[in-house]
Amino acid sequence: MRPRFRLALAVALLLPHTLLSAAPAGPPRTSSGELQGARWRLDVPTGWNGELVMLAHGYEPVGAPRQSPMPANDSTAGLLAAGYAVAQSAYASQGWAVADAIDDMERLRVHALSELKDVRRTWILGFSMGGAVAIATLERLPQRYSGGVSLCGANLPGEQLASDLLTTLVAFDYFFPEAEGLPRQGLVSADAAALSQMALYQGIAAALQSRPAVAAQLATRLQVSAEALPGTISLHAMILHELATRAGGMPVGNLRTVYRGFGDDKAFNAGVQRHAPVALAQRYVRGKLTLTGAVKRPLVIQFNNNDPSIVPRMQAVYPQLAERAGATPSPRVLPAVGEGHCGFVDSQVVEALKAAAAPL
Repeated sequence: MRPRFRLALAVALLLPHTLLSAAPAGPPRTSSGELQGARWRLDVPTGWNGELVMLAHGYEPVGAPRQSPMPANDSTAGLLAAGYAVAQSAYASQGWAVADAIDDMERLRVHALSELKDVRRTWILGFSMGGAVAIATLERLPQRYSGGVSLCGANLPGEQLASDLLTTLVAFDYFFPEAEGLPRQGLVSADAAALSQMALYQGIAAALQSRPAVAAQLATRLQVSAEALPGTISLHAMILHELATRAGGMPVGNLRTVYRGFGDDKAFNAGVQRHAPVALAQRYVRGKLTLTGAVKRPLVIQFNNNDPSIVPRMQAVYPQLAERAGATPSPRVLPAVGEGHCGFVDSQVVEALKAAAAPL
């Protein structure tokens, strides 16, 4: 696989990729506009069933070009064919925009209800980062929704997600110090944030190729394939540095973290770089990006097989949070389907939504 293609794949890992089904009979009615800097669109099928789906999209890298007019998410056609109206926001900001997205989606929900009038039920459905948006919305605004769906979702509290990303970067820096083409201070440094995504990916890939046995050990610990490892590491670096910029500094640290699973753990813990969090940034992720597990509406969670972005250790987090919080009803985790990240076909998206409406 050519490096440029691999990089494009890595950058798109958190964006939804679904297969289009046949369009419903008759064109849908589409309206669009902008609310406080966030572009939006609303699609209503000719055979509308009276239900509204608020669709939260996944991660979009900062600086990625945006199409005009705003395109529909790939899964929109399948939802329209099933009779649902679909409202979606482009979000006011790019990057790890969970906090912005929650507000953008709520403003859009209010607007959509003013256009549609007689909505019987409203659902929120999110892909990848949008899965976190969906769950956070259900936790904070349960009275506004009948339930929700998180597909291939990054369903982790912000602090826990950032800690996981930091682990990836310090592990790489430990095993591949002063890698050619990368900052001498490592991937956690601000110099890494200044690199282009192509340069970052190429430097990581070259370093991993120089020590394949170590790369294989790192891939096993991070729960990704060796082929997916360069894209995963570069993606983690991009997200963590963007989140640090958004939060006002590094939002997590590892001063007291005891790492396991990196081979000689004693040597690893003695030699790994240690970083302190910036208090302001730590407050941001603990406040703006918190998830408690205390969901009060039906929630369906589903993942794909062999997802290099939302790996098994991440997938287990929210169900455990919900169990400790005594969530009622408990989130329903459907068996994994498809392959990769957000590898759902339209019928699977619709079935997941129907599962949220089914009695337990």
